[in-house]
Amino acid sequence: MVMNRNNLELFMKVAEKMSITEASKELFISQPAVSKAVKSLEKHLDIKLFIRDKKNGLMLTEVGKEILVLARQMKSIENKIYQVANQENNLLSGKIKVGSFPAASTNILTKTIALFREKYPLVDIELIEGTSNQIKKWVEDRTVDMGIVASPFEPYECKILNKDHMVAIIPDNHSLNQEKSVNLRKHQDDIIFCKGGHEIAISKAFETNNIKFKESLTVQSAETLISMVKNNLGIGIISNFTLSSVSHNLIIKDISPQIRRHIGIITHSFNEVTPATKEFINIMVSSYNVFYGN
Repeated sequence: MVMNRNNLELFMKVAEKMSITEASKELFISQPAVSKAVKSLEKHLDIKLFIRDKKNGLMLTEVGKEILVLARQMKSIENKIYQVANQENNLLSGKIKVGSFPAASTNILTKTIALFREKYPLVDIELIEGTSNQIKKWVEDRTVDMGIVASPFEPYECKILNKDHMVAIIPDNHSLNQEKSVNLRKHQDDIIFCKGGHEIAISKAFETNNIKFKESLTVQSAETLISMVKNNLGIGIISNFTLSSVSHNLIIKDISPQIRRHIGIITHSFNEVTPATKEFINIMVSSYNVFYGN
């Protein structure tokens, strides 16, 4: 039984968009043609790939989710075959899909992409941004070839890029301006937390030091946190790595107890990534260490 590759490609696009309409628009194909392709694949496999829920719209069935992961693996293997063949002819081509959170895109990927494109102009790079938890899920289901996330990294293989730590930010007229550091236990009612990958490190440190973790005011982005602190709504707690990706004129203070986390690259296996992805990772690791002195 030979599977129709075009039908499989259309299935993956519908699963990505969770909409036949959106898939047809992006691919410039009529909706009936997309629907027919999905139905044909379902008939060929003798399974149901999608169900339509009144509340949530189009949804993958459990077997549909498994087929999607396998289809992405097939696509990745095909990409790898062409890259290996081109590499034999001293060419590197294909596509790399990278998952990253905004601060990592600013601090790490900008320089990496510039260096990589200069060396390998035939390789396309697709960047998908989200939180660390979202990126880990994308790595898991092979939506991306690699991800840049905050620790913990399990169950994936990882290469650590940055040993990060949390800091406090306050306006220059704050009463703590003359203090050397901010005691989290003493000021826990005044703290504004920035989420987006910081939660695990913060909650673990609070638990270890028997400090009650209060979510009285939490935000999703560094920009929002900075705005809140500027308006004297509290003491901002954010990772030094994330803070370095945005401009501000606030005072930075150490915190007590210290809260640490790592930033790293994750994949299912560094030995199994495509040649282009492997070279991209090599350039990222070497350039980041050179330019940031890690």
